[in-house]
Amino acid sequence: MTISRRHFLRMGAAGAATAGIGMPALGWGDEGRKSPQALSMDPRTLARYVDALPVPPKAAPTRQWPLPDEHGQRIPHYRVSMNEAEVQVHRDMKPTRMWTYDGSHPGPTFDTVSGQAISVEWVNNLPSEHFLPVDYTVCGMKPGAQSVRNIVHVHGGRTPAASDGYPEDWYPPGESKTAHYPNGQEATTLWYHDHAMGVSRLNHYAGMMGAFLIRDEVEAALGLPNGDQEIPLIICDRYFSPEGQLYYPTSGIPGHPWISEFRGNAIMINGKLYPYLEVEPRKYRFRVVNGSNQRFLRLALGGKRPFHQIGSDQGLLSAPVPMTEILLAPAERADLVVDFADWSHQTFTLTNDGHAVMQLRVGGKTHRDRSQMPSTLRPVPRIPEAQAVRTRHLTLNDYMRPTGDSMLMLLNGTRWYAEPTEDPELGSVEIWNLINLTEDTHPIHLHLVRFQILDRRPIDMYLYENHKKLRYVGPSQGPAANEVGWKDVVQAHPGSVTRIIVPFDGYPGRYVWHCHIWEHAANEMMRPYIVRPPAAT
Repeated sequence: MTISRRHFLRMGAAGAATAGIGMPALGWGDEGRKSPQALSMDPRTLARYVDALPVPPKAAPTRQWPLPDEHGQRIPHYRVSMNEAEVQVHRDMKPTRMWTYDGSHPGPTFDTVSGQAISVEWVNNLPSEHFLPVDYTVCGMKPGAQSVRNIVHVHGGRTPAASDGYPEDWYPPGESKTAHYPNGQEATTLWYHDHAMGVSRLNHYAGMMGAFLIRDEVEAALGLPNGDQEIPLIICDRYFSPEGQLYYPTSGIPGHPWISEFRGNAIMINGKLYPYLEVEPRKYRFRVVNGSNQRFLRLALGGKRPFHQIGSDQGLLSAPVPMTEILLAPAERADLVVDFADWSHQTFTLTNDGHAVMQLRVGGKTHRDRSQMPSTLRPVPRIPEAQAVRTRHLTLNDYMRPTGDSMLMLLNGTRWYAEPTEDPELGSVEIWNLINLTEDTHPIHLHLVRFQILDRRPIDMYLYENHKKLRYVGPSQGPAANEVGWKDVVQAHPGSVTRIIVPFDGYPGRYVWHCHIWEHAANEMMRPYIVRPPAAT
């Protein structure tokens, strides 16, 4: 028997509540009696700003690969190895054991061109046993199952289903898989990460992520900062043991180590703790990725210095949005421009929730800054709701067993292995009403497609849970200025309906939609959906 977690909490079960945005999740059992902070290194004891911010290496093709189905066209082919590596996270720490792409965390940055396809052979050279606590009872796992399993998903890519990184298409060490990425989409900041069924939260935590950029002529004509003035920032939180190794908290329940949420006390940027970045007094472009398992990032420059957001998940906004802070859910991206021209010879910090995570050192000399900050960027026409051929009501649910020893998280009250219930037709437009009946904000991601946020509106949760009736208890609120662009992750707020309008363009096949809090997706806030071929006319 399972009951709504919200109702269970109202019944007063001690210690059962999971963490929200601002609280670390604690487990149960012996380990759960101690906070993760008590079992991990305190990063505040480290010297700050002694390591320069690394810039991830660029991925380089190994050869040109012929495509037999496209008249012998040859495309760039890459070969990337998944392997274990020792990563120097901080000058004063021992090297940290991590799982990487090509030996670096983050992995190499793919720098690609819209419409120019590439292929990548992802080679699994990882050890045969996992070094983080595998839970063999979560969806897709069973006692004795292969614990080291991997499959790469290019997040936000308009990719054929066979190359999208479907969670069940994982493969073990010693094998490889070649994926084809057509890159048939507008310039944008994507990223890639592991998506293997049952262990993606651990593989991701172990370090398996990297940036994937797509460029086009429209973006190039804008004259935005580039070269050394364009820097990816992949940000994620972690716990480290006193010995400097990755520490992932568990529930403390024998055989059931899964925890519902995770928030570490150490923030890494491009694989470093408390790095510094030296900049010239000129404009810089930062491609920011929230690579955390669960942590929402609230980023600001010291002194509330201004910056502009020029792009979101799926590309450029119509115009720059002036900001002094930005909130990014896990897997969301932000394309930011910071003009340091007025801050020469100054030193200040990048903060998360008010806590310094990186130092910025502005020099006094600069080469001529030829970059631009255009007043307009790219047209982003809004999709009329009348174009939608269907509206779906889809709930976000979580359930707690009365014993308080486990939790189940579902989309539309449906388990992963149930037959797909979402089956849009290729080329159609649908509205998805995400009805959040939980107490958490969930970052919901749809593979293959990009979408636009229509609005959010609070509802009477009790009425819907008990009578399946929508009664609104507040006004509709449109997307924020920096959300009025193309998205692939949306923050679905608790007790609210979040409406998105989705053109199902791309390819037919089986894809995935899920919560991008990795611990939620594992148990089992993830569902397959099918894009049907167009009906014959």
